[in-house]
Amino acid sequence: MSQAIALSHSPRQEARKALPWALAAGLSIALLLLQTMSAAARGAPESFADLAEKISPAVVNITTSTTVARNTAPRGVVPEGSPFEDFFREFQDRNNGEGGENNRPRRSSALGSGFVISEDGFVVTNNHVIEGADEILIEFFEGGELPAKVIGTDPNTDIALLKVEAEAPLAFVSFGDSDISRVGDWVMAMGNPLGQGFSVSAGIVSARNRALSGSYDDYIQTDAAINRGNSGGPLFNMDGDVIGVNTAILSPNGGSIGIGFSMASNVVVRVVDQLKEFGETRRGWLGVRIQDVTEDVAEAIGLEKVAGAMVTDVPEGPSSEAGIEPGDVIMSFDGSDVEDTRSLVRTVGNTAVGKAVRVVVFRDGKTQTLKVTLGRREEAQNAVPASQPAEPEEPTKTEILGMTVSEITDELREQLDLADSATGLVVQDVDEMSKAYEKGLRAGDIITEAGQQKLAGLEDLNKQIEGAKEAGRKSLLLLVRRSGDPRFVALALEDG
Repeated sequence: MSQAIALSHSPRQEARKALPWALAAGLSIALLLLQTMSAAARGAPESFADLAEKISPAVVNITTSTTVARNTAPRGVVPEGSPFEDFFREFQDRNNGEGGENNRPRRSSALGSGFVISEDGFVVTNNHVIEGADEILIEFFEGGELPAKVIGTDPNTDIALLKVEAEAPLAFVSFGDSDISRVGDWVMAMGNPLGQGFSVSAGIVSARNRALSGSYDDYIQTDAAINRGNSGGPLFNMDGDVIGVNTAILSPNGGSIGIGFSMASNVVVRVVDQLKEFGETRRGWLGVRIQDVTEDVAEAIGLEKVAGAMVTDVPEGPSSEAGIEPGDVIMSFDGSDVEDTRSLVRTVGNTAVGKAVRVVVFRDGKTQTLKVTLGRREEAQNAVPASQPAEPEEPTKTEILGMTVSEITDELREQLDLADSATGLVVQDVDEMSKAYEKGLRAGDIITEAGQQKLAGLEDLNKQIEGAKEAGRKSLLLLVRRSGDPRFVALALEDG
């Protein structure tokens, strides 16, 4: 009987006992396969050795030499005017000797990095690596040195293009598309950190579209180690394409803390192409002064979404000829939506000089399209903003919207150094508890427009306030000038 029972329990019962173990084993295998596939999807390399070997011949060390006049004054040793100043000067003169060897100009050297982008010897680096240099020497990974000449520089993006003359074709690397790089992608940096030439570091893309200080900034942030001397070196993706030029680090002590910045390749390519063709940059110029659109500004002018770039001033140039006016919000440029002022500046700068583009502006509650032929920014750096002429009426003063404002008098015109043609209202005082004070308005500011209408007197301001309230607006848009610089301020009507 026991044998029969034993036979009856097997093989069905054994199969039941084995099922959970089989499922568990299958699940483990499935998880392992999933992890392997996930790692492959992330592109996590087992080693960077093959990539480093592939791209190293195109990466170069750069040494610059500059003549520096020797400063014989005892500055930095004793304070200027100190009773010991003469003593230290005499001591220095005795050691240097009048016209002696130590008094001659000296040579100063600096180190940086770069990379070859063509077999005929074009080299990309940072402008600050070679700026002011008398001599530039390029050292190659596989040995040998060559002098380089400067083809062109662009301080705005800190990019320089050099050229060397070699007897044989040089190894070079190509630019990749920085716009398709994603946060988390693996990257590799190579350069000459702290003089330790041809050093490799690896990390990931930590962030994209970083802005540091310039109008054309588009930096890739990475945690790959970047130190002094890495400037001008390449940042590679895993295909061996250059997606950035290592430019700056964020550091409290001068060393890498894992926050480095590389100028995105899609910016660099445009600059390099222009430097190669013209020896200088040629950026498009729209000819407007602009500011970002905020929520209260959008509400004040009836704009449905917070987007675009608000025009604060229009000097003589492409935009004035096309009919763009202060108070317009540029919503689209050459078929591309405008998110904010930074995106507009970059897009315009990347557009060809002389190109006729369509610009969509929001004005008086509706959009309209204007055609603008772009000028060249480099030729318009000193453009003077246009004035807004009109005649003031009899001067009066009142308290409104948390401010004490008055019409312009000859006395105020002289005190504030205003042009004879200047119009508007002068802010004489601001209640520190008011919304106007919170928004930065101060005594001496000139309010030239309200509700995108020019102000000739206080009555004009009152009309705009009443009109805004009747329209259900919570705020009124003011155009304020301080020392000639204009900005729009959306001021809440509750103080009125």
